[in-house]
Amino acid sequence: MQAISLMYHDVACGGAWPECGWRHSIYTVGEAEFARQACAISSTSGGERIDSISRRRAWQGKPVFLTFDDGAHSVGDCAARRLEQYGWRGHFLITTDWIGRPGFLDAAAIRGLDARGHVIGSHSRSHPERMSHLTDEELLREWSESRQVLEDILGKAVHVASVAGGYYSRRVGRAAAQCGIEVLFTSEPTAAVAEEDGCLILGRYAIRGSTRASVVAAIAAGARVPRYRQSSAWLVKKAAKCITGSWFIDLRRWLLPRLPQS
Repeated sequence: MQAISLMYHDVACGGAWPECGWRHSIYTVGEAEFARQACAISSTSGGERIDSISRRRAWQGKPVFLTFDDGAHSVGDCAARRLEQYGWRGHFLITTDWIGRPGFLDAAAIRGLDARGHVIGSHSRSHPERMSHLTDEELLREWSESRQVLEDILGKAVHVASVAGGYYSRRVGRAAAQCGIEVLFTSEPTAAVAEEDGCLILGRYAIRGSTRASVVAAIAAGARVPRYRQSSAWLVKKAAKCITGSWFIDLRRWLLPRLPQS
């Protein structure tokens, strides 16, 4: 079983770039560029395989899932409308402590996305910087409380989530499964699908502000070269996390804006 998932964060609506911290200056995609990316995906085989996953579902072939982390207001306003033009639906993973804050979706907007057929899921409660380093009790609280907030807003069960900060471990997956999460997206660039206590674990390919539309479309179409490039960079980053520990976050803040991107 395989799937290709693209990981987005913010989409800058009308040229207004959101002020959501250092990371979003790296991952924010301009509205015009996002339109080019959607058009490029649509013109390749990747566009035919754009799918959405509600709860756990078996699928045929290699579907493409479009995901948006954090819950920035811009993705609900710009990204969702663009997807709908192609008949696609996205997965909007919400950090629930940020709901209603300036620049982020409020409860009404979340209900609106759900009503339009998009998938709503958890991106943790507080967005811890190193989720895999939390205690078991803290992990359970992050997943259970965020899921409860979203279920109270939507009036129905929520079974999809993504890992905050890219720090996944089997403990994180087991805690998600224990809290009723059936599909968990990580930040590892892989098409392989794993399983942890009945919860499907799906990797994702990160889309940054400088990622070209042709590269996005190639990844969605299943091309090997751009996916292997991300996988290789991920292995280097994973090693750096192990070596530097908590220093990695400060190092990443300094280094990422200086790295050239394809």
